[in-house]
Amino acid sequence: MKKKAVIKRRALDNFMKVVSFVAAMAGIFFLFWIIAVVFARGFSSFNKEFFTGISVDGAEGGVANAILGTLIITLIATFIGVPLGILGGIFLSEFGRNSKIGNIIRFSANVMMGMPSIIIGLFVYTVIVFNTKTFSGFAGAVALSIIMFPVVLRTTEDMLSLVPNSLREAALAIGTPRWKTTLQIVFRASKTGLLTGVLLAVARVSGETAPLLFTALNSYFWPFEPWWKFWHIFTHPTPNLTVTINDYAMSPFDGLNKIAWGASLIITASVLLLNISARILLREGKK
Repeated sequence: MKKKAVIKRRALDNFMKVVSFVAAMAGIFFLFWIIAVVFARGFSSFNKEFFTGISVDGAEGGVANAILGTLIITLIATFIGVPLGILGGIFLSEFGRNSKIGNIIRFSANVMMGMPSIIIGLFVYTVIVFNTKTFSGFAGAVALSIIMFPVVLRTTEDMLSLVPNSLREAALAIGTPRWKTTLQIVFRASKTGLLTGVLLAVARVSGETAPLLFTALNSYFWPFEPWWKFWHIFTHPTPNLTVTINDYAMSPFDGLNKIAWGASLIITASVLLLNISARILLREGKK
């Protein structure tokens, strides 16, 4: 009986290994297939006009305005979401690790990480766009910052929690204030992990379309023209790559479809680069 049980367990173990291996290979196959198709179709649209021109009124041209708009929206979102996420992670790790409010914040952050992005876009539309009566890049940045916030918060907490308590105790023992211990000792020991969290958060929002449909919408013009009218980012719809892809991919014109593939390659390459950079930094931090 014992031999039969051992044989069954080994057979089941081998079966699950084979199933897991096949599933992993299938996932990798489709991943590389998608990347290959996007690269093959997108690279053919790359030229000087693609990176420097704009598609006025939806005509064939370039996506320079959408690239600039995406960079501006992502940068503003980073300035809003990252500091708040880091501060929240500091509180959870250093001050509220076992407190009730800390557990509530931690649970809420986990719920936010799994929330559909379109819900966040609808929320920001109700709070900002509906009240200001205009779509704007700032509204889009707020939506993306809300998505970034829980990712940065949880990553910051995890990275700070990995720092040995002996470092904190040594700093406090020589009279270093708690805030200076956190900023100069704990932060310095976990800076690689914190940077990794920021890169992952940026990669998380780089391909978001639904929140921007409700907030930034899109534009066929530059985010602000002339350049010194920077306040247009708060008062006008702002061009961005993801909504441009959505618009051009469904167009009946082959030229606009080609531009959509090129914009898709830009986003795909950016997300891959951010994820690879985060992996490298995380690996170096563990050495």
